[in-house]
Amino acid sequence: MSNFFSSPIVRALAAMIIVFALGLIFSADSSTAPEDGYNFFSPDGAFYKWQTHRDMLRQVSVYGMLACGMTLVIITGGIDLSVGSVLGLNAVLFSLMTIHYGWSAWLAIPLCILIGLLLGGVSGTLMARLNMQPFIVTLAMMVFARGLAKFASGGQKISTYVQNEDLSTTLKDLPPIFSTLDMRVLGDNIAMVTLIFLVCVLLTWILLAHLHVGRHLYAIGGNEEAARLSGLPVTRTKILAYALCGAFAAIAGVCQAAQEYQGDPESGATYELTAIAMVVIGGTSLMGGRGSVLLTLIGCLTIGYLDKILSINAVGEASRLMLTGAIIVAAVVFQRKQA
Repeated sequence: MSNFFSSPIVRALAAMIIVFALGLIFSADSSTAPEDGYNFFSPDGAFYKWQTHRDMLRQVSVYGMLACGMTLVIITGGIDLSVGSVLGLNAVLFSLMTIHYGWSAWLAIPLCILIGLLLGGVSGTLMARLNMQPFIVTLAMMVFARGLAKFASGGQKISTYVQNEDLSTTLKDLPPIFSTLDMRVLGDNIAMVTLIFLVCVLLTWILLAHLHVGRHLYAIGGNEEAARLSGLPVTRTKILAYALCGAFAAIAGVCQAAQEYQGDPESGATYELTAIAMVVIGGTSLMGGRGSVLLTLIGCLTIGYLDKILSINAVGEASRLMLTGAIIVAAVVFQRKQA
């Protein structure tokens, strides 16, 4: 039995099942006023309705895209604190390109992904070639990218209201790409952004499970010096990991802008913490060398359901943040005991 629970995927699934069971119990019966108390296991509860799960998947998708990239760098034994700022920067740039400049989405989206790749690649290059600590490099990139987002936007949200040189305001049409990315498909049952998130998971899984670079990432995280002595392209692989992390953050930024119908230079603040929490709770080791994107997917669902349950039961944001922090610590402690 102890060997059974030593499996990372079993522990991750157990955590998700426990959270899901709490949702079934505290289902927030919509027919009962909050002051009347809870009606446990009520079939009229919000948690028993598909719309609640659909909305949870939509809300967690942007974080999940960041978590896909974070999985790659954590497997190498690194960390990326800049993904939230890269998200905010690309939300601003995508909105500027499509709303203000009238560029096609077929041009704007690849450019945003390229910018994410470049920013992540810069972080990876500084670490791999100059032997700088990931925490320091990505912290600097976090500040730089956030400043760049505010510079590009002039400190304002980029929306359909455009200020002219004479200080008058012009209302522009919202490009169709925004409603396309924010729409629901498959009979109004799932959000487009959720499908994009699942594509990101699939691509990450293919990279880790079926490509040589995936095995290189695990080897570097397990023992970087041994990987180097074995002739693996350590420098190139680490740069690629951080570049892909930046690309996933750029995709998340485009989706964030589409969901908000604007580019907010403050978008993505603290998102990196949630992404790290999803990866860690899923069971990917912060020490590197162990983990998978499927574990991260379970971690995303666990955090998503936890946040949704607290939300439908009217738990304040402050309490939610404190609880998430406590869960991260508990997950790391539990991970060390099982290692």
